[in-house]
Amino acid sequence: MSKKLLTLALAVAFIASTATVSMAAKIKCTVDGVEGDKVTMTCEGADKLKAGDKVDVKAKSGKAVEGC
Repeated sequence: MSKKLLTLALAVAFIASTATVSMAAKIKCTVDGVEGDKVTMTCEGADKLKAGDKVDVKAKSGKAVEGC
């Protein structure tokens, strides 16, 4: 009985973890302006977003890497 419950719990955990990963979408954007806390961006595929959606924004670093 405990083996069945453990298997079921692991299956549910696996399904939940893959479902959250598959929901993430990648959209490329260009920053148009910054005013205090507000950022205006133009994005490819912005029709996938809705007002109130939570997003992660990572700035692309354009710094040169210098070697020895």
